[in-house]
Amino acid sequence: MSFLRKIGKVGGAANKSFINAIGVDEGSVGKSSVVQGDSLSQPMRKSKDAYKECTISGVIDDITEAFPFTSSGTQWYGITDRVMGGLSNGTLKRETVEGRLANVLTGGVSLANNGGFIQMATDLSISPAISLTVDASSFDGIEIDVLYDGEKPQQSFNIHLRNPACLRQFSSYRATFQINVKKSWVTIRLPFTSFIGYGPGASELPLNTTALRRIGIVAIGEEMKVYLAVGGLRFYKEK
Repeated sequence: MSFLRKIGKVGGAANKSFINAIGVDEGSVGKSSVVQGDSLSQPMRKSKDAYKECTISGVIDDITEAFPFTSSGTQWYGITDRVMGGLSNGTLKRETVEGRLANVLTGGVSLANNGGFIQMATDLSISPAISLTVDASSFDGIEIDVLYDGEKPQQSFNIHLRNPACLRQFSSYRATFQINVKKSWVTIRLPFTSFIGYGPGASELPLNTTALRRIGIVAIGEEMKVYLAVGGLRFYKEK
């Protein structure tokens, strides 16, 4: 069991811990396995010089750019467990939720075929030809504006971070947050110290924030219907 936990393969129906959930949680870089609606035809991206790196501004996405681009110049992707044979399904779209423009992840998580997740994810570096990673060491954690609407009174979701220590697709640093079902926005902070490494490489080292590559917002580890709206995503500093 300790070996399975180390390589990130503890989970499934018998284990409701989201952090320990089974599956290749990141998918193929640059590919989307989440169906996107007709309204999401991709616009032209601005020049890279028009964007500010997320670790300079502290803002990963404030939802001011045309979908699927982030306000820091990267791009959102939707990914499901179908990249590794699962049966979960989902849609990633942009819509107004309770008066606020947001990225909305909807769908159903299935544990069939060793699956169990859907997610929205984006790389963090605006200039991968120069560097695949960004240095977030001057910040203390991740701050996210979210709204959850679903069947359960409370639901858990994950944020996953990847850096060069993550040696496989299912390797990542994971932190869980819980949110009550209500049609109002909440802001949640997850300190970097709360992220735990799973999978080859990540499970052996603490999170190094000097070289972050990718962030994912993930519904994972149990059968569920998903409606998660994200209205902002940032790094934060403690005062």
